[in-house]
Amino acid sequence: MTDPFTVITASTIANLAFQEFIKSGSGELAKKFTTEAIAKMDELRKTILNKLRGTSPKVDEALTKVEKGDSAALPTITKYLDVVMEEDSDFAEQIKNIAHQINIGKIQDNSSMTQNNSDNARGWQTKVEGGTAYIGEIHINDPK
Repeated sequence: MTDPFTVITASTIANLAFQEFIKSGSGELAKKFTTEAIAKMDELRKTILNKLRGTSPKVDEALTKVEKGDSAALPTITKYLDVVMEEDSDFAEQIKNIAHQINIGKIQDNSSMTQNNSDNARGWQTKVEGGTAYIGEIHINDPK
């Protein structure tokens, strides 16, 4: 059985390949990925473009839009990529390997989190990609 945490889907691959165009540019990307991982994103994108370009006018239009930063075109690319990956196992393996190498180059967030609770309050913290979510509750007994 495949480990669910190592499954790389067409959606994940498409997001990695076109992240530079969809996100706010290479400056933000450099904060999250190593230089090698960003270079692999370019390789992944070119591999996908070579495979998908020319397959249909709809795909070509979606590829052009996503390269201009239109994230709404990404689901179309994902659908076609999923079909191509299903039909061509060698291609699927190739782009999964590149995506895996990109994920290895992801910069880890090793920052610490501190939370101060008082008055019998309970708090929970969890790190999420793109920020920190603080979840908690406070019970204050009013002596009225």
